[in-house]
Amino acid sequence: MRWDRYILPLTLLLVWEGLSLIKVIPSHLLPSPGRILLGLKDLMVIGMPPGNLLPYHALYSLYRVAIGFAFAVLFGIPLGLLMGGSPRLRRIVNPVIELLRPIPPLAWIPIAILWFGIGMKSAAFIIFLGAFFPILLNTVSGVVSINPIYFEAARTLNAKPKHIFFKVLLPGAVPSIFVGMRIGVGIGWMTLVAAEFTGVKSGYGLGYMIMTARDIQRPDEILAGMLIIGLIGVLINSALRVCESRIVRWQ
Repeated sequence: MRWDRYILPLTLLLVWEGLSLIKVIPSHLLPSPGRILLGLKDLMVIGMPPGNLLPYHALYSLYRVAIGFAFAVLFGIPLGLLMGGSPRLRRIVNPVIELLRPIPPLAWIPIAILWFGIGMKSAAFIIFLGAFFPILLNTVSGVVSINPIYFEAARTLNAKPKHIFFKVLLPGAVPSIFVGMRIGVGIGWMTLVAAEFTGVKSGYGLGYMIMTARDIQRPDEILAGMLIIGLIGVLINSALRVCESRIVRWQ
């Protein structure tokens, strides 16, 4: 294992801790790494609000992201395959996609509350919007980038349309589909906090936890929550990479 990749992060943490100890960095604005770890311990043992422990916040947030991401995959991949395989459909649908794609998911929060109310549905909808477009566009790109000679070769061998789809089109698009899924789940996870700002009826969620910590002025627990969001995001991305490496064995 190469340890040199950890030198810079560890150095920055030590400098941060040192500047906090000599009061160069105000603790009420940016707590030291040590205080953040203590805040993390409080989240695990006491909870925020008290009694609502960190593991349950993480599980509820993962559930919301899983729902939104699942719908993004369910709609994004089939539509992307159809658009990639049909230039006519691509010309018809592209204007709508290009109009909606630049709108940030956070801008949809008011309409999400209007449509779905406060709770799981509105949060999952915001996460869905964050994940859908990267999955869709990368799927289209994966299909379009397949060398046309492969389709011609399949037709020359009298392959049926379903065989062309499963043997040529889908395998050729899979690498790009996984790229879109990784980008999509990353954006969906990033929009999690804002999605949970819309309100959670259950009283659980990492975004809800961070907002509650803000209300009682606990910056150490805010940053601890942000740390957990980052770590879980890394784990999700790593899990998708492992799945990709096992499915796309020829790369």
